[in-house]
Amino acid sequence: MARQPRYAAPGWPQHVIQRGNNRIPVFASDGDYESYHAWLRQACDQYGCRVHAYVLMGNHVHLLITPNTASGIASVMQSVGRQYVRRFNSTYRRTGTLWEGRYRATVVDTQRYLFTCYRYIELNPVRAGIVRAPQGYRWSSHHANAFGATDAVVVPHDEYLALGSDALTRQAAYQLLFAVDLPEHELAAVRVATNKGWALGAKRFRDDVASLLERRTMWLGRRSQGSSADP
Repeated sequence: MARQPRYAAPGWPQHVIQRGNNRIPVFASDGDYESYHAWLRQACDQYGCRVHAYVLMGNHVHLLITPNTASGIASVMQSVGRQYVRRFNSTYRRTGTLWEGRYRATVVDTQRYLFTCYRYIELNPVRAGIVRAPQGYRWSSHHANAFGATDAVVVPHDEYLALGSDALTRQAAYQLLFAVDLPEHELAAVRVATNKGWALGAKRFRDDVASLLERRTMWLGRRSQGSSADP
């Protein structure tokens, strides 16, 4: 089946995954992570995108990101990818492509799945068995969202700001979201929607997106098990 076109949906958050080509490692040192993080911030400033949550894993990246323009996310991913590959290949004396040819993305229903995506992203290192709790992993937005650490990449979503009237209240409420594991059906829903390019949300949300963007936004129930390629 042909892949769905990328979403041109300014103002709507999207869950984005970009993987290393053939699952190869894309980060090998702290300097690699730091460079990607810095270029991501610069590109988002330049192209008008807001990152609400992220995790940089050894061979892939997850972002929860809202673009201000139709081409914002594509421009960010192209800019960061181009700069990062140049640095990575030079540092490790390699040639050729580093990333898969195309990032994957899904538009997210803020009322139903926004915090599911926050948790899905920041719990990735836990599911991968790297750490026991999300705060144990350095290269993610969890420290900013849950504990107020300074992170130049992270911009709170309005729904996050609505968790409380002040920063400490919001952080406490956010921490409570991680007191229980994500149900398997929600993990599967995020995986399928992102990998297939469907909309992630309730049926009414998917119908609205399909009408507004004039594209198919639903996955088939018999294929709802998803991909287990990423934790």
